[in-house]
Amino acid sequence: MRRSNPKLAFLVATIVSTMVVSIVPAQQADDRLTLDELREVRRELAHAPRGIIANNDGCDCLYFPGDREVTVQNFLDLRTTALADSQVSTIAYCTISSGFSFFTHDTSVGTLLTRQPGDYGLLPTTQNISQALIDQGSDCLQSVVDFAHASGMEAFWSMRMNDTHDVAWRPDKPYLLYPPLKEEHPEWLVSDPVKGTTVGRWSSVNYAVPEIRDLAFGFIDEVCRNYDVDGIELDFFRHMCYFASVANGGVASDEEREMMTGLIRRVRAMTEEVGLQRGRPILISVRVADSVEFNRGMGLDIERWLEEGLVDILVTSGYFTLNPWEYSVELGHRYDVPVYPCLSDSRVRGETRFHRRSVEGYRGRAMNAWAAGADGIHTFNLFSPTSAIFREVGDPQAMAGLDKLYFATVRDGSANSWLVGGEQYRNVPLVTPLHPVSIGPDQPLAIDLRVGEDFAATAAEPTVTLHLELPGVERAEQVRVTLNGEELADATLADGWIDFPLRAEWLTRGANRVEVALVAEELPGADDWTIVWEGDETPQAPWYRDPGSERTSEELADGALFIADRGTVSGDYHYYRYAWGATPEEPVVIEARVKVLSGSSFVLFGNGAAQERLGLWPDHIGLWFDRNIRWEMHTTDDFHTYRIETEGEDLRVYVDGELRIDAPGHYANRPGFRQLAFGAANSTDVGEAWWDSVRARLSSQSCRDVVVSVDYP
Repeated sequence: MRRSNPKLAFLVATIVSTMVVSIVPAQQADDRLTLDELREVRRELAHAPRGIIANNDGCDCLYFPGDREVTVQNFLDLRTTALADSQVSTIAYCTISSGFSFFTHDTSVGTLLTRQPGDYGLLPTTQNISQALIDQGSDCLQSVVDFAHASGMEAFWSMRMNDTHDVAWRPDKPYLLYPPLKEEHPEWLVSDPVKGTTVGRWSSVNYAVPEIRDLAFGFIDEVCRNYDVDGIELDFFRHMCYFASVANGGVASDEEREMMTGLIRRVRAMTEEVGLQRGRPILISVRVADSVEFNRGMGLDIERWLEEGLVDILVTSGYFTLNPWEYSVELGHRYDVPVYPCLSDSRVRGETRFHRRSVEGYRGRAMNAWAAGADGIHTFNLFSPTSAIFREVGDPQAMAGLDKLYFATVRDGSANSWLVGGEQYRNVPLVTPLHPVSIGPDQPLAIDLRVGEDFAATAAEPTVTLHLELPGVERAEQVRVTLNGEELADATLADGWIDFPLRAEWLTRGANRVEVALVAEELPGADDWTIVWEGDETPQAPWYRDPGSERTSEELADGALFIADRGTVSGDYHYYRYAWGATPEEPVVIEARVKVLSGSSFVLFGNGAAQERLGLWPDHIGLWFDRNIRWEMHTTDDFHTYRIETEGEDLRVYVDGELRIDAPGHYANRPGFRQLAFGAANSTDVGEAWWDSVRARLSSQSCRDVVVSVDYP
């Protein structure tokens, strides 16, 4: 049994009881902590209850309101002051760290970011106040540290280990966040803007370069020595690209993983040195993907870091989630490291009824994390300091009896965007409005939906409902739905959703099996259209529109929709999109009635394994990926009906009932795109056309969302 140490117990109790580190007595020369004692205190502090670690990305300093007086108090009031009255115990403040080496805190190792956003065409009503705060005797990081300690909170410094918000930079187009370092040393990057990368982003620095690892260490070392931070957060999720080998389509080697592990060892040794000098530890938190194998492929040997005691707090997830929260909790706890699941901004597009960004959505996500055994919650890209989320999700008891939403999938980013084959590590469902799941006559849907609700924790009896977004289902009799083997009944349908009332006792705290099958005898006829849009109104949900630009426009007139793209810069295109569940195995028919005016317009379609575009030009039509496959005709003389048929890898195009393009084997080998879209041109070209109707026929139905709502009286 470990013998208690009164000195350490006093130090830990003093820090934990208030989280105000400034009141901890300085260690006398004859009473300094030994390294073993420092490590013991560090472990106790790592396991101290925090409720919420709130990450602030630092944009309150970079994009401070231009019409507001620059003072420390006004700066803090934007995102920080109101957190004193919340469940946030720790603020992880990021001093931008965009572009690797640009910072908004006072630095001599990195480069102080003093550029003004308006000078680069960004948010002209804002101002970068990093230099102004320094001139006043503080800076953004020091201000947050002082506030946190005065308010009984911890302050961590968060460094984005390879932030690439600067990827828009070009030699002839300067960008706010692209640092001098990258202009001076392009050879330190994983690629360049011309070659690009297979995955990740070309502007990422390459950690195989010794100078990059030395700089990263130098940035961290400087902060730990110059600021009274309680910990550092090494954010490896923003953004996930660390080696050229991975960016160009491979996986990290053992040697590259050792390079990164060596960097973390250096950081740990430095924090112990500084900790011994000041008589108080500096904690190390890391934010990484929630898969050991995925991280290894990226070059991050996270399990080894845990095994060697290099990490004090494990934060997982971001753009995507690959495993249930239980996976991360078990991993961290196996090595006696507390785990804080990251509830990052969902950014799921195409939602029609239930919203992941809602307070109810955050409650459900947090309750799932707590039910999985999490030690606390980490929030990312959540900045309103008065939000109820900061006052609820840090305590499962505070959420008992409050309404919640549980989604089968909360974040739908693709792991393939950062690691070739990254999606192979996914062990959780992927079903959102932009990633629908196909349900065919012989292809039922079976999905696990996690519900962390502890119905025994409240005396109130909630109304619990299963909601399925099935826009192609017109009658409840067309589907058969079960929950944990219990066949559901008494469904109601409205606006593409089908709702089933549930009894709380049917649900398990954790994974719940939802199965959806089509009833063959109730399916639509072979000639029925499953997706229909007519030009007497703009496309409604589940259709959604691209943002477009001031150079794109639309007009509804005389039963048709005029769509125009008159710009040639990035973002100049205009499409309406429908995320469907089309599969490579099923035949698909698309019909569009269109009159071209000028330039190019397109019908886009893909089934996950293949994609293509039918291009409509004034003098011909043709395929996009093989420009030699085309048909000469006048598309501007009148409305014409263009019928696209796909079956397997074969593709045919009919014009007004006549076969004009026959392209066997040409609908293949371009994975990723899984939707139907129509509209005008692309970023470099222009186009105008009138669209009278667009419709499609699939043999399957698309399930766009699976949600359980819990509503308390």
